[in-house]
Amino acid sequence: MLLSHIMTTRLVTVTMDDRLTVVKEIFDKASIHHVLVVDGEVLTGVISDRDLLKAISYNVTSKQATAKDLATLNKRAHHIMTRNVITLTANATIFDAVSTFNRHTISCIPIIDRHCHPIGIVSWRDIMKALEKLRKSKQAPAV
Repeated sequence: MLLSHIMTTRLVTVTMDDRLTVVKEIFDKASIHHVLVVDGEVLTGVISDRDLLKAISYNVTSKQATAKDLATLNKRAHHIMTRNVITLTANATIFDAVSTFNRHTISCIPIIDRHCHPIGIVSWRDIMKALEKLRKSKQAPAV
């Protein structure tokens, strides 16, 4: 099964200079775990919801938030993004993705075209769902 069949194509991106307030707002409103960072149309990094939580003060949303706490939201996306992103192309297989997840400590794989433009994203959850679907289809009785 190719990644083009299982990848999410509804991508959420930010620019390298977007403030973490923008990134936090995205994570607060959307049920996603990764934001892709682009420079123009080229993929330059990834920010996970965990990366954001590590980068901002835990007091940011509390009534006791200080100016120092709130200042953590003024950092830029490029300050906390993962660089040297591990990617695959849409014609890679789910087994290529499994191998990639096993070799690297990552929670998503951006899918890029030949110009390094992001066209999709695959998480380990997507892989698990695809493997389950594949297993069920092989167990289905012949009609």
